[in-house]
Amino acid sequence: MADETIRFDDGASYELMMGRWSLLVGERFLDWIGVPNGVRWLDIGCGNGAFTELVVERCMPSDVQAFDPSAGQLAYARNRLPAGAPVTWTESDAMRLPVADAASDAAVMALVLFFVPEPAVGVAEMCRAVRSGGVVAAYHWDILGGGFPLADIGAEMLKLGIPPRLPPSVEASTIDASMALWQEAGLQQVRTCQITVQRRFDSFDDYWNSAATSNTLRPMFDAMPTDRRELLKANVLRRLQAGDGPLTVSARANAVSGIKP
Repeated sequence: MADETIRFDDGASYELMMGRWSLLVGERFLDWIGVPNGVRWLDIGCGNGAFTELVVERCMPSDVQAFDPSAGQLAYARNRLPAGAPVTWTESDAMRLPVADAASDAAVMALVLFFVPEPAVGVAEMCRAVRSGGVVAAYHWDILGGGFPLADIGAEMLKLGIPPRLPPSVEASTIDASMALWQEAGLQQVRTCQITVQRRFDSFDDYWNSAATSNTLRPMFDAMPTDRRELLKANVLRRLQAGDGPLTVSARANAVSGIKP
């Protein structure tokens, strides 16, 4: 069942659970979209600034305008980059960007599109804000294909009769839907790819504790009796074949990119 109330307001918790995952995908995503150094970027749905920081470090942008609807996430983001970094942080909705037409050379959404209530409107806003010849791109977890970092926990919860909480526009995150959205927006040279990454945890408990900070799981964990929560944890441990040492977990994202005509 889709749940439109999923919100991310704690930058530190987000960093523990998702920020590190986003960086793993983001590095390969930036190589793939191939935006040249020294240009103007829009980072839409910047969250706690994990991907924004990656853009600054790897792409040497002349300017980054970073937007997010959460004041809490932006407060964390403002403290992760050094003074003088070419970033402006603004509280804003992805479907109503406070930027002029053709104000940037590249517009990106990192793990955001499936949270936008009307994905086509969000893509149209990116297109509006990018100059002719500019790049419009995004990556998002392949949730429906089992690529979400917490997919193993979700599968075991479902076995216990607990349906997963899904982003409101999860259908937009598939490869086919992403391709269609970009083409329908009038973008050219549209291409897609899948990016698989692995994250190493010091132990199963390290993985479990990071997952417990997730806004999608924490309310569900809190609502479960202790014995049922421990049963779930044991089932996930067995599913991952985790031992007493380090644990490596895989996740997969779908990426899409196009050029504004």
